[in-house]
Amino acid sequence: MPEITFILPAGKEQTCTAREGLSLMEVALQNGVPGIIAECNGSAACATCHIIVDDALASTLDPISEHENDMLDFTAAPRAPGSRLSCQIKVDGRLDGAAIRIPAEM
Repeated sequence: MPEITFILPAGKEQTCTAREGLSLMEVALQNGVPGIIAECNGSAACATCHIIVDDALASTLDPISEHENDMLDFTAAPRAPGSRLSCQIKVDGRLDGAAIRIPAEM
């Protein structure tokens, strides 16, 4: 099972073992990762599961959809290169060892 490290805004890291097929949002919620609220339960309707992935990981993920791109305009933290909604990224082997940043709310 892939291991994913969530990097919290203050720099603390939380590493989680993730079952393939779950979304990153589901993994974060199951493991109590602070900063992932998921008010819409993963329907890409609220942007409260905002994460930031690095360029190397972003290039391996499925492309961002137009809807997800639009929703990222409503995040509590400023949008950054690599901003994604964690509910839209499914866990698979590409995420093993990934470091996912949780942005600080502004």
